[in-house]
Amino acid sequence: MKDIPQDLLSLRFSTPPAWTETVLNDFNSFLNDHAQAEKKASGMAMSMLCHYPDKKAIVSAMAELAIEELAHFREVIKLMQARGLQLGKDEKDLYIHQIRGHLRKESADYLLDRLLTAAIIEARGCERFALVGELHPEVDLKNFYGQIAESEKKHHLLFIDLARAYFSFEVISARLDQLLDIEAAIAESLPCRPALH
Repeated sequence: MKDIPQDLLSLRFSTPPAWTETVLNDFNSFLNDHAQAEKKASGMAMSMLCHYPDKKAIVSAMAELAIEELAHFREVIKLMQARGLQLGKDEKDLYIHQIRGHLRKESADYLLDRLLTAAIIEARGCERFALVGELHPEVDLKNFYGQIAESEKKHHLLFIDLARAYFSFEVISARLDQLLDIEAAIAESLPCRPALH
């Protein structure tokens, strides 16, 4: 099986410094959004597991991922409570909503698109959590977000590996090329706010 070239997995829009500045200037809001994102990621993994009970690799991987994302949710809640915060409103994520608008409907296409968009979303999370880890002034939070970024990197590769279990290199490469362009346009178009996306 061919390896996917590393440059094919690279995001095509780099998050601007204004995003990190916005996050650090309203970090409490970012923490709430981060908690909500981890909760939704756990739910997404459970949804995929239930949607594809006949696909052993997906069931095993998503069972593990759901637990891991829920553990991240718990850790962010602890950070919030230590700062005297409580879980707040779950805002609609326009980035995720717009990406999902590009999922194709036919069964096999839908599976491929779900796996590849999940990989891209995790890659974006990896990039942005790494920025927070690099620039946050508090050592504990620098370390925490560095670890979260590493987790997101593993999740990104997990979804690529799952796609490779069910689709050819050529099919994955062609669709990933399209979706990376789509994601870059979406990420660039959205305003900076104290949220992951």
